[in-house]
Amino acid sequence: MSRYRGPRLRIVRRLGELPGLSRKNPKRAYPPGQHGQGRRKRSEYAIRLEEKQKLRFNYGLNERQMLRYVRKARRVTGSTGQVLLQLLEMRLDNTVFRLGMAPTIPAARQLVNHGHITVNGKVLNIASYSCRPGDVIAARDRDASRNLVTANLQSPGLAHLPSHLEFDKNTLVGKVNGIVEREWVALQINELLVVEYYSRQA
Repeated sequence: MSRYRGPRLRIVRRLGELPGLSRKNPKRAYPPGQHGQGRRKRSEYAIRLEEKQKLRFNYGLNERQMLRYVRKARRVTGSTGQVLLQLLEMRLDNTVFRLGMAPTIPAARQLVNHGHITVNGKVLNIASYSCRPGDVIAARDRDASRNLVTANLQSPGLAHLPSHLEFDKNTLVGKVNGIVEREWVALQINELLVVEYYSRQA
């Protein structure tokens, strides 16, 4: 299954607020489609599926990537759900978004893919790169890259910088100081339901 490229507001209406996918707020508060305003009785499976879809669409992953992250989280000691969120939050595209260098995660992924971002002084165009404590993330030292990031900083996607990151707006240089803590995850989600969803597959 490939990455979703359709209308983002349709997904936001169906799943609720997804800060990484879109900054826009839908005009209608009910899900899209003919039966969007009807009362739905959802099964437990449907609830778990919806939580999984929230995670997938917010971070812009396909199903195979999600399954790989779940399996990786299972191998780490600790709460699988919390480790899964940490793995997703520490991706380079998400870190660029959380630093305020891009308004959404898809926009951050484009910045990375087009070679506008450096990690520890080297241009890195792999959006799924897992950031580690001590990594220095900056706009590439050329006018096009710096102008793009400066323009994005005028209206960042999220107002608050997480405690594990620091960013200097004058030099356009950010630093990862640690692993993200659960309370700084912007997405409202029950990660345990996602783990339950994948319990039979992973």
